[in-house]
Amino acid sequence: MDKTEEFVEHISQAYNPKGDYIHLGAAMLNDETFADAAVKIPLKTMNRHGLIAGATGTGKSKTLQILAENLSQKGVPVLLMDVKGDLSGIAKPSAGEEFLHERHKKLGFPFESSKSPVEFLTISEQNGVRLRATVSEFGPILLSRILDVTPTQEGILAIIFKYCDDHHLPLLDLKDLKKMLQYVTDEGRETIEKEYGRISSASTGAILRKIVALEQQGAERFFGERSFEVTDLTRKDKKGYGYVNIMRLTDIQDKPKLFSTFMLSLLAEIYTTFPEEGDSDKPKLVLFIDEAHLIFKEASDVLLDQIESIVKLIRSKGVGLYFVTQNPTDVPSEVLGQLGLKIQHALRAFTAKDRKAIKLSAENYPISKYYDTKNELTSLGIGEALVSALDEKGRPSALAATMLRAPMSRMDILSDSELEELMFQSKLRSKYNEEIDRESAYELLNKKIEEAEAKEAKEKAEAEALERKKAVTTTSKSNSNKTQGAIIKVLTSATFIRGVMGVLNKLLK
Repeated sequence: MDKTEEFVEHISQAYNPKGDYIHLGAAMLNDETFADAAVKIPLKTMNRHGLIAGATGTGKSKTLQILAENLSQKGVPVLLMDVKGDLSGIAKPSAGEEFLHERHKKLGFPFESSKSPVEFLTISEQNGVRLRATVSEFGPILLSRILDVTPTQEGILAIIFKYCDDHHLPLLDLKDLKKMLQYVTDEGRETIEKEYGRISSASTGAILRKIVALEQQGAERFFGERSFEVTDLTRKDKKGYGYVNIMRLTDIQDKPKLFSTFMLSLLAEIYTTFPEEGDSDKPKLVLFIDEAHLIFKEASDVLLDQIESIVKLIRSKGVGLYFVTQNPTDVPSEVLGQLGLKIQHALRAFTAKDRKAIKLSAENYPISKYYDTKNELTSLGIGEALVSALDEKGRPSALAATMLRAPMSRMDILSDSELEELMFQSKLRSKYNEEIDRESAYELLNKKIEEAEAKEAKEKAEAEALERKKAVTTTSKSNSNKTQGAIIKVLTSATFIRGVMGVLNKLLK
């Protein structure tokens, strides 16, 4: 058996799942593609998380598209974070250009055009089904992680949430939370301190400033009602295809805090809502996070710990997470170590820093006698990648330089009219796009403060009226006393007495 035959058998054995799978492409060796060395990813392991990495223009987004549409056809719903705005074409079938058929001849199976059922979602100013969450749903601990507050400030947030629970004050949006911070600092300070202890105004001021900073990234659109139900991400169409939910995020690239806030909230909600799945044949939901470095760009150590914990635990809920970024080093090593499927497109070695990054990236893949991984990373073409997966028993498979299949859907964006048509057909839009501003902490506290101020004004007016009445009574009494005194003074004067005695003497004579 020569080296080529040995290589084909090696790959065939490594990527030969017994259950359902995604046919990703065919393995290559020395620039030759071997259709008999098919690279098949077991559907059963798609909840073990993964990474799609590579330099700009090497085909990461198309790989994401391939995985998403194949998962959809297997009945697995998908959530895509579309930061660049180039994934909407998955809603329309490919035009089936000749070069796509030529590519699939090399892979050994025919090219077929297809589309996926799509739902467009948004947390920003872009059109789509609006995703929201209430402040109460975040809770004090998760909110503290997002705001990166001190332990003392975290304690204050815990007190505020407890006070609101005890006094039936719903915390729905950031307006409610800011009002509560102002209330515990001013009007409600005495009441709060009697029940829960002293609260520092300096600490509440610091929390308020951090909330304002979060608002400046557009968070006020995300916090509020109606809360998005994560079970709506798991819908399927009449054919049994899983919906591809595309989160439109092209206008938040410069707002990493908002992006990480949304992602952490979503993952936490999925984890708490979804039941334990055990070892199922396919995932319940798969999330693809494009430009994943935005999550970690400004995340604190505490927030990174929270993300790492969720990544570890959410697999048991039947949920897979896939990070899409330029370099594996963009993802923290603690998270990177949890990823089962790695698809590494080409990296470019323009600087010493690039060469160092390539060396580190090569160390993330299994050692192979067929490839010099470090050199292979710089010589891959567009639509080619190094693939390392897990087999059905969870063991790392052999490294395979792979020519990837082409997307079945359109490899271009939808027109504005096509987008509008799909959004108009959405069944979720009427459910979530109605703005709700029911009575919550902000309105209830304002009402409470107004009532307190009205009561105080009334009591003050009554006190002033009483004082005026007392003053009038005192003045009247004083004048009466003065009159009586004057009369007494006249009656007891010597002149008056002599006059009276004179009159009496005359009468007696």
